[in-house]
Amino acid sequence: MTDTEKPWHQVVLETLKKNDVRLVPYVPDRVFTPLIKALHADDFFTTFPCTREEEAIGIVTGAWMGGLRAAVLMQTSGFGTIPNAIASLVCPSQIPAIMFVSERGTLGEFNLGQALVCRTMRPVLDSLGIETHTVTRHDELAFIVDRAIKQALATQAPVTFILSPLLTGGKVFVA
Repeated sequence: MTDTEKPWHQVVLETLKKNDVRLVPYVPDRVFTPLIKALHADDFFTTFPCTREEEAIGIVTGAWMGGLRAAVLMQTSGFGTIPNAIASLVCPSQIPAIMFVSERGTLGEFNLGQALVCRTMRPVLDSLGIETHTVTRHDELAFIVDRAIKQALATQAPVTFILSPLLTGGKVFVA
């Protein structure tokens, strides 16, 4: 089965595994549920929920310092809680924090809080000099995630993948 025939979450899981990213803390999120379930089902990964996004960032930082590669999963609104942890810990310590964000706040979003954080997330990432990729197309997913993880590890710099609802299907809203 080719990558384009696999569901997006399977492509992400396989790409993490290919890059020896073994630890994946997350803050529960409906969009990431299929990926979270797949990570828990695979003995290659150690994955567990966190109460806050900055806690997950701290875990990823400690993992790197201990010689383990890690990625964090969060949704857009959770990103709003982590700029200080990124600016004061991840960036100056040159931690290749791998962050996956399920994009909310766009394409029919009903929650104003999600929309406001969505509008500010990219400018904050840009101001911190963090490599950011918004992934909208399934056929580019494996390539972008694989190459950007390799670059983050080689340059010891964080990377953020914003997974668009165009890729994941997003959160389904009831009218």
